[in-house]
Amino acid sequence: MSKVAFLGGGSFGSALGVMLAKAGMEVNIWDRKLSVINDINIKRENIKYLPNVIIPVGVTAFIDIEKVICDSTIIVLAVPSHVIRDISKMIAPYLKKDQIVVSIAKGIEEGSFKRISEVIEEELPSNPIVILSGPSHAEEVALDIPTTVVVTSKNMEYAKIVQDVFMTSKFRVYTNEDIIGVEIGGAVKNIIALAAGVSDGIGFGDNSKAALMTRGMSEIIKIGIALGGKTETFYGLTGMGDLIVTCTSMHSRNRRAGILIGKGASMEKASEDVGMVVEGIKATRAFYKLKEKLKISMPITDVLYKVLFEGKDAKYGVYELMSRNKKDEI
Repeated sequence: MSKVAFLGGGSFGSALGVMLAKAGMEVNIWDRKLSVINDINIKRENIKYLPNVIIPVGVTAFIDIEKVICDSTIIVLAVPSHVIRDISKMIAPYLKKDQIVVSIAKGIEEGSFKRISEVIEEELPSNPIVILSGPSHAEEVALDIPTTVVVTSKNMEYAKIVQDVFMTSKFRVYTNEDIIGVEIGGAVKNIIALAAGVSDGIGFGDNSKAALMTRGMSEIIKIGIALGGKTETFYGLTGMGDLIVTCTSMHSRNRRAGILIGKGASMEKASEDVGMVVEGIKATRAFYKLKEKLKISMPITDVLYKVLFEGKDAKYGVYELMSRNKKDEI
C-alpha cells in the first residue's frame, strides 16, 4: 500500500488526504502552521481550511518536512502555483529518485510563463512529475461526493501509477497524455471563473454567465493551442469540466472573489475576505502578459486585467466587450 505525503495543509490537499485515508492508505501532511497541525492531530479537523470534516486516524500532520517525505511513495505538492518553485527547492535535498511528485496547483509562473510541471522539473530533474487537474472542489471530495479528475505526465507510466493509487468508487481518475493542454486548461479557467464572479457581483444574470463561459472557452482553446495543447483536451475535464464547476459554484474561491470585486471591493480586499489564495488574479496578470507577447486576442482576459490592475470600471469593461466590432462566432 502506498504512503502518500501532502506538502501543504490547505483545503484540497487535506480533502485528498481524507479520501485516501478512508481507502486505507497512510497519509502524512506537512504544514508550516502549528495550529493546522494541532487541529489535524488533536481535534481531527482542519478548522481553517476544511471545517466540519472529520480527519481519519490514518492522517497525521507534521512540522518536520523531512519526516513526511522520507518514506513516502508519492509526494503531493498541495500549495498555490506561486509557491511551487520554492517548495520544490526546499524538498530537493530529501527526495529519492523513485519518489513521484504530484502537483495539484493550477497556474503558470509569472515572468517565465513556465507551466507548473516545467517549474518542478527544473528544480527536481531526477523525479517523475505528475499533474492532477479537473473539476474537484475540496469540500465535495472530502464528503465522498462523486468526482472525476485527470492525471498527466511526460512519462504516462507514472500517471497510471497515480491513477491506481487515487482511484476510488467516488473519485474517478482518467489519464490524458496532453500535459500542455491539461495544465493550460486548468490555469486559464480560473481567469474566466473570476470574470464570471464579477458578472454575478455586478448583478448580471444567466445570459451573461453563459456568454462568459462560452467565449471564455474560446480563449482557453486559443491560448492552449498556441502553446501546444490539443483541442480535444479543452473539451474534457480540465477545460470544460473545470470551467463549469468554478464559474457556477460558491465553493469556487475565484468566483467568490469575483463577486466581491463586482460589488466594488478591491482585489486585495476580495482576496482577504475569501481567506485563501485566489489563483485567478495571478493567472490574469500572467496570461495577459503572455497573450500580449504572443499577439493573441483574449478580450475577456484583457478587460479583466484592466479591471484588476488598472482601475477600469467593471461595468464599462462589459460595455467594451459587448461593443466590439462584429465578427463570425467560429
